[in-house]
Amino acid sequence: MTTRTKAIYEEGILKPLGKLDLKEGEKVEIEVKKSPFERLEGMIKISNKKWVDEIIESPDLESI
Repeated sequence: MTTRTKAIYEEGILKPLGKLDLKEGEKVEIEVKKSPFERLEGMIKISNKKWVDEIIESPDLESI
């Protein structure tokens, strides 16, 4: 089973922003990726961060 959700790192703990269908004590594997928006910040002017995140995270977007 694969589940994808965003998370925030606070005080040394990674906290999911969405509900996870997991049982107490269940072990999982995670892959950590920083938001692509953070890499663009300061390089170009972006007025709508949510819009950019939606485009970048679209499954239709192909990497080059």
